[in-house]
Amino acid sequence: MKISRLFSYDKYKGSYLYLDTQRKYEIARTVLYFLISFGIFFAGLIATGTKINLLTVVAVLGMLPASKSLVSAIMFMRYKSCREEFKAESLSAYDMVFTSEKINFPVSHLCVSGGCIIGYSEKKDFNENAFKDHISGILAAERITDITIKVFTDKKAYTNRISSLGESDKKDNSVMTVLKQIVL
Repeated sequence: MKISRLFSYDKYKGSYLYLDTQRKYEIARTVLYFLISFGIFFAGLIATGTKINLLTVVAVLGMLPASKSLVSAIMFMRYKSCREEFKAESLSAYDMVFTSEKINFPVSHLCVSGGCIIGYSEKKDFNENAFKDHISGILAAERITDITIKVFTDKKAYTNRISSLGESDKKDNSVMTVLKQIVL
C-alpha cells in the first residue's frame, strides 16, 4: 500500500471514515515519536558508552510528546468508523465520539435538520438520556435552544426517521458546527 493512499483522507471531524484514517495517522505518529526518542538514547549510549549523558535527557524529554500521542492513539483505537449505508445523507456527520467526564458516546452517524439532532449508534447499551443531557447543556451554553435529540440503536428505525426529517435552516448549521467542535 502506498503511503499517499494510507494518509489520503478528509481530515475533518465528522467526515466519512474519519476515525479509521485518524487512527492510522495517530499510530504512525506515535511510532515515529518513540523511534526518535529511542534513536537519540541509543546514539548517546553508543557515542559515550554510558547512559549518563545529555542525549539521555533529550530522549527522556522526547518521551513526553510520544506518550501524549500514545494516549490519543489509544482513544482512536477504541472506536470504528461508520458503515457505508449512511454515507449519502445531507448535513450529516460520521464517526462522532462525544466525550464527557464520565461517559464516552460513540455515534456512528448524525443528522441535524429542522431543529432535530438524530443519531445512530452501533453500541446497543448507548445511554441516550446522559447523551441528551450532555449535548443539551453544551448547546444551551452556546445559546442554542429548542433542539430535539434522539439516538437510535436500531438501524431500520433510524433510516425511517431520516426520511421523515424536515428542511434544514440556519440554526442547523450552527448546531452542526458546535457538535463538530466538541467531538474526539
